[in-house]
Amino acid sequence: MRTQRSASMSIAIVDARGWQNTLDLKTGEKISSSRPVVEMVKGVLQRHPYPGDMDPKSNRWVSDMALDLVDSYGPRHVFLTYAAQYFSGRYMPMTSQMRADMISDAFVEAQRFISASGMEAMVVGTGGMTPLKGTIDLSRLDGLAICTHWANRYAGLYEPSARDMELLRRHPRIEKIIARKEVAALFNADARQAQRIPEYLMLAREGYAFKTMSGASKMPVMIPSLNFLVPVHAPGHPPEAITGIRKTLEQSLAKKNIALIIMEGVGHDEFPWPCAPCTNNADWYFYEPGGTQLLTIASGRHRFLDYPTGYKYFDEEKEAMDYPFSGYFNSIPQGTFAGEFAGKSIAVGNRSMFMHMVTGADISVECFARNLYNQGTMAVIHREDKW
Repeated sequence: MRTQRSASMSIAIVDARGWQNTLDLKTGEKISSSRPVVEMVKGVLQRHPYPGDMDPKSNRWVSDMALDLVDSYGPRHVFLTYAAQYFSGRYMPMTSQMRADMISDAFVEAQRFISASGMEAMVVGTGGMTPLKGTIDLSRLDGLAICTHWANRYAGLYEPSARDMELLRRHPRIEKIIARKEVAALFNADARQAQRIPEYLMLAREGYAFKTMSGASKMPVMIPSLNFLVPVHAPGHPPEAITGIRKTLEQSLAKKNIALIIMEGVGHDEFPWPCAPCTNNADWYFYEPGGTQLLTIASGRHRFLDYPTGYKYFDEEKEAMDYPFSGYFNSIPQGTFAGEFAGKSIAVGNRSMFMHMVTGADISVECFARNLYNQGTMAVIHREDKW
């Protein structure tokens, strides 16, 4: 079932409402290519402009784009993410009925794709949401605190003073402070990997979010709950852990084409289809919706160490010069299911760069949106040799 990835470059096609550029994904430089797969993908992008992260129609865009690629490319494995309800839930005040309607619409889109494609589906909710109770301001510490735009539960801490540690350990909104050595032991980090883990990892209590100078400028109204368990709808025997999803996919693909569908921001109480609980953690650490969670799902093993929460990404200046369209990623993660699958695969989603970096699919299409700003769509062709 497995094969080695082609050594040829990954090609990115950026479409800004019909204006297109073809680029080398690694360098960002413009290239020229008229190969059939490139021309096919250009046409698909042109037919489906992205409506925007906060637009309810963005989930419909996922289904439309994926079905077009199914017709044009004929994949056996499809990786989809539906995230409109996650973005809207984070940043738009809404009633419980409004949220329920958005989640229902997302599942309608998933069912539409399943029915039209004829694929068997495995659906994973990334976990429920809870109202933001307040923030934990880390901007005035003597040491350096780092969190990302999309992480709420965790923040990294470097060179804290004794005053910092006393203040943080007594902070009523901080659940725990964990030293690098303990984090490294949990994920079996080698010496090189351990150096990328923050000196300390801070954990917020449920309902609270860290706030640093490098954190999000737009304050959310809802954030992920303590999602140690997530819902999974699966054919046959459902996986018991997030790291077992890949094995279930492999077993299912031996019988039928299958779609792995990720429902962002959806927990057990809101999941409308039959589902089973699936562990979403390694001991005290649970995955928030994002690249690390998706990469763990796609690879079948914990991937915290690839880009540890709160790490000093700005210290890696040389590597960061590569992959300018890929956010904090400075290489294409290896060991993903689609990346090692011998058959054809695609990925489509409205979670931006995660589609082309964490799924490993031959062809991925995503919204080219950064922090809710809609800049068009982007496709990446990793495996043009399969065309």
